[in-house]
Amino acid sequence: MADSLILEVADIESQVLTGIYSEETGRPQPLRISIIAELRPQLRYTPESPLSESKNYMDLKFAATEGLPQGVHFKLIESVADHVIETLFVQDARILAVMVKIVKLAISLDGEQIGMTLRRERCG
Repeated sequence: MADSLILEVADIESQVLTGIYSEETGRPQPLRISIIAELRPQLRYTPESPLSESKNYMDLKFAATEGLPQGVHFKLIESVADHVIETLFVQDARILAVMVKIVKLAISLDGEQIGMTLRRERCG
């Protein structure tokens, strides 16, 4: 049996320029972003294991907030998810796969979750 290390951050709210309709363009809209990243784990984790043997969760949050380019309009939320995934792959070669779920809060009413999920495995 092989070990896996799954890091998660959930329900990060981020204001992003996105959308294809005229009422969506020109102003940011709220997105709720969740990220699951699979890393190559260490053989063992001890009480003395340093952070360098895992990944800082704040790196995942950064990819969904400050890591998104300011002033860039993403027509599709799929392209927002793609950018988050590529940011994480560039940050850390130990990341094997990333899944990003995005909910468009501006069109989600009564607790609905309208959005998409993109999962990508590192090639090679």
